[in-house]
Amino acid sequence: MKVLVVGGGGREHALAWKLAQSPKVQAVYVAPGNGGTALDARLENINITDVQALREWAVAEKIALTVVGPEQPLAAGIVDEFRAHGLRVFGPTKAAAQLESSKAFSKAFMKRHSIPTAEYETFTDAVAAHAYVDEKGAPIVVKADGLAAGKGVVVAMTLHEAHEAIEFMLATSPDHNVLGVTHNEGGARVVIEEFLQGEEASFIVMCDGKNVTAMATSQDHKRLLDGDQGPNTGGMGAYSPAPVVTPDVHARAMREIILPTIKGMEKDGIPFTGFLYAGLMIDAQGRPKTLEFNCRMGDPETQPIMMRLKTDLFDVMMAATSGALDQVELDWDRRPALGVVMAAHGYPLNPRKGDVIHGLPKPSEAAGDAVVFHAGTRKQDNTTVTAGGRVLCVTALGSTVKAAQQRAYEVAQSIQFDGAQYRKDIGHRAIKS
Repeated sequence: MKVLVVGGGGREHALAWKLAQSPKVQAVYVAPGNGGTALDARLENINITDVQALREWAVAEKIALTVVGPEQPLAAGIVDEFRAHGLRVFGPTKAAAQLESSKAFSKAFMKRHSIPTAEYETFTDAVAAHAYVDEKGAPIVVKADGLAAGKGVVVAMTLHEAHEAIEFMLATSPDHNVLGVTHNEGGARVVIEEFLQGEEASFIVMCDGKNVTAMATSQDHKRLLDGDQGPNTGGMGAYSPAPVVTPDVHARAMREIILPTIKGMEKDGIPFTGFLYAGLMIDAQGRPKTLEFNCRMGDPETQPIMMRLKTDLFDVMMAATSGALDQVELDWDRRPALGVVMAAHGYPLNPRKGDVIHGLPKPSEAAGDAVVFHAGTRKQDNTTVTAGGRVLCVTALGSTVKAAQQRAYEVAQSIQFDGAQYRKDIGHRAIKS
């Protein structure tokens, strides 16, 4: 069987790496892939990003299964395009992907279906948005309505920060739209919501339209610097499982958030298939609320989750695209896994590209206890160079979170490129002092 993974980041490298381990898979193609997928003999990069051209290629190559990694092609309707031509594809339709591509849609959906989330209002008018912030006070959360690669959220601890975020997000000029937000139809919108206290966790499930199976829990680190300081990023590291998601929290999240979401989407005539990622805020009493939905696996959460998955991912995906997820049970390595993101000089605002990466381990046929997943890399002659903000995710298994952390940092310290930056405290919440 031939499999196609759409995307070029660390999440897609991890998915392709796992799918290539299936004895039923003869070839895994990654479009467009990265320097790491280019180095792995089991994977082949395809330099096609246009949805229609990719669909034509998949038909010609008789691709048995397509797995879509990033949010942009999902929001562009790649699943609809592939299905219309008889291709088996795992991911949500364009309409269902609005749970991520429009925060206004998502919040209205949660309100309509009584899914616990923060109190909010939506604005297109800056004057009204500023007035609302002045009325509510800080801290407060300001979110861009469109896709922003995980960076369209400002947790404003002061009124000044909130007003500044509104100005940026409602800017009509692309020159002033520093967050790189992809606006939805109707122009710029912001969602302003109450600040929730608690601990965040990533709760990711697979859905086939009716049935749901939960992935291993995980937790990522959004801030650039140690101690959860500095600017927000797409994610500087992650680990699995997340101790904050106790069995009781897990049951509540499924009962109060995930299942009502799947039933609500079906009721609204938009059945959800694919990965559903609920960003949770869990309060001191163990009550989860939904911060946001993503319609794909998280990055960097995917990397430690795939390290722990023992079940054949191809079999799971085939069941998920056949409406048979209720017949699948996932088997997990009991050992925790932890991933450390190595980012480029200047990340997140102005990442530098073209720095040569030294000390990369060669891809191994065996999984081993540590794998370096590539994200912002590309092959250049006989070298691998940086080509994006988040460059690598060094991921390791260990008998404890502390052991996984030590192994990941041991490998990370052997890799060098000019201006490399990474946090030294990934996993700190899960490590008992």
